Amino acid sequence: MPGETPGAKLPSPWKDFLGEIDKALEKPLEIHCIGGFALVYYYGIPRTTGDIDYYTVVPADLNLEEIAGHDSDLHRRYKIYLHRVTVATLPEEYEERLSEMASGQFERLRLLVPDPYDYILSKLQRAGLKDSDDALYLFRSRKLQSEILRERYHRELRDYLIGPLEQHDQTLERWIEIFESAG
Repeated sequence: MPGETPGAKLPSPWKDFLGEIDKALEKPLEIHCIGGFALVYYYGIPRTTGDIDYYTVVPADLNLEEIAGHDSDLHRRYKIYLHRVTVATLPEEYEERLSEMASGQFERLRLLVPDPYDYILSKLQRAGLKDSDDALYLFRSRKLQSEILRERYHRELRDYLIGPLEQHDQTLERWIEIFESAG
C-alpha cells in the first residue's frame, strides 16, 4: 500500500494552497499528480519540491495554470504552483489504479496518485537521472516485482511511447537490473 497514513494532513503551505483552489471550485475536480509532490507527500521519498506536477485533470475544462500555475496570484502568495507535465506517458489503464492522497481534506478537490508500477513507467520515456532514482526508490520501498513491471509495460505502455521502442525496452531492462541488484 502507498505510504500515506490514513488521516494524515498535508503540511502548510501545501494544504493552504490547495485549500484556496478547493474554495474556488464550483464542481468536483480530480488532479492526477505525478511529480515530486506525490512522491514526497504520498510515497514518502525524502526530498523537497516547489510545485505540484500533474498529468491531467478531470474534468479538463478548467484552466488550472491561470488559477494556480507559475506566476499566478496563488503562486506569488504561497511560493508553490501547479505544473502540467507534458513529457510523460502513463499506462493505458492507470486510471483504474489511482489512489487518493489527502483524502477528506478538501470539499471538491481530489488529488490522485498512480500506483507505484504506473509511476515508474511514467518516468521511462524521459528517463533522466532523477527519474531513475525515483523509480529505484519506489521499486525498493514498495517491494515491487520486476515481472509485473515488465508485463504492464508490454501490455499497457510500450505501444504508446514516442521514439525508438528498443531504447525504451533497454531502459526498462537496465532499470530492472539496477532495482534487483540494489535490493
